[in-house]
Amino acid sequence: MDALAEAVVNGAPGQELERIPVPDDYVAVHTRAEDVGLFQGVEDKDVRRSLRVGAVPMPRLAPDEVLIAVMASGINYNTVWSATFDPVPSFVFLRQFGRQGGDAARHDQPFHVLGSDAAGVVVRVGSGVRRWSAGDHVVVATAHVDHEEPATHGDAMLGGEQRAWGFETNFGGLAQYAVARASQLIPKAGHLTWEEAACSPLCAGTAYRMLVSDNGARIKQGDVVLIWGAAGGLGAYAAQFVRNGGGIAVGVVSSDAKAESARLMGCEHVIDRREVDFDGDPATAGKQLGKRIRSMVGEDPHVVFEHVGRATFGTSVFVARRGGTVVTCGSSTGYQHEFDNRYLWMRLKRVIGSHGANLEEQWQVNRLIALGRIKPALSVTFPLAEAPEAARLVQNNQHIGKVGVLGLAPEEGLGVTDPILRKELGAANISPLHA
Repeated sequence: MDALAEAVVNGAPGQELERIPVPDDYVAVHTRAEDVGLFQGVEDKDVRRSLRVGAVPMPRLAPDEVLIAVMASGINYNTVWSATFDPVPSFVFLRQFGRQGGDAARHDQPFHVLGSDAAGVVVRVGSGVRRWSAGDHVVVATAHVDHEEPATHGDAMLGGEQRAWGFETNFGGLAQYAVARASQLIPKAGHLTWEEAACSPLCAGTAYRMLVSDNGARIKQGDVVLIWGAAGGLGAYAAQFVRNGGGIAVGVVSSDAKAESARLMGCEHVIDRREVDFDGDPATAGKQLGKRIRSMVGEDPHVVFEHVGRATFGTSVFVARRGGTVVTCGSSTGYQHEFDNRYLWMRLKRVIGSHGANLEEQWQVNRLIALGRIKPALSVTFPLAEAPEAARLVQNNQHIGKVGVLGLAPEEGLGVTDPILRKELGAANISPLHA
């Protein structure tokens, strides 16, 4: 461990951190351009083969950026996409960004440091950063946006230069250090450990925008919300937002253990997807699923929380009630969706595309987390050296909630600065999925 990292771990104040030199390189989870063809003709694209854990050069800071000593991070499905080089190698994104020249050119490297979640300590700030200082405890929001772009000031997610940090940019969070724009920073909730805080930004922000924000479905009291993958990272936050908003969360899961987890996180009703035939016609599956939902709550869903994609989308369109909404943020089973459009147009349903969350939405989520109203979905934590194993769990859908990765934090349980609130809330209630 380098001197700066050691000082961070020991809790050195910001002024001391500023005096310690930044190391020339650092350990990071990354892919390499030379491995892009690794999985050609291979059925099982095992991410453990392509994810490397080793030293990469330390980048310089742009004026609007900060360098963060990463104490913990988390695995998201975009890390799986990057590690399988599918549907396109993420080096394509880095090249596109790098063509802008200037500071953007740093991102176009033969390596790609991954990771779209992080919690840690600011150790350096760029010359143009005003609101943050060395020593600040922060979490990183995923949206990497251009503040000079007009659309950013209406809704940053509509900006043409909006990128997913650590997926479409370099120097992400699965590392000892990370580079982020100051416009991505959020204060870390004091009652959470590093690993608890790190696991929330991407999934919690995405779920909030999909369901609560004016940019999404805008759920209201009494709404029935069908949540695919209710025991996963997105689903665990979606269930909480539905419950907190007075809605009725109906989760779809794939095992008894995941059913229990979905209930812990806020689902009033749970459906085992093994009891519905999804291999045939989406309308047939929708009839089976709709019958199950009506037997539980007496009516069809107002909103379907969709991120599975090809395997479920046709059923989602069918099962939403007349005038209902399907809100989608991803397609982990495939991007080409097929559905019977009659059930969309003749029954006046809507499909809303949603992507990430803007900074205001992320701050609203963080307020709820800081109040203890939204709980981290962390279930298990791996050391940085074992991050490829952690990603493999997510790749094979063998995880529950969010899978955490320790960065510089030497062990779990560190980083709490508000022990009073933590005691009031109770550790078991703060992180109910964490064994």
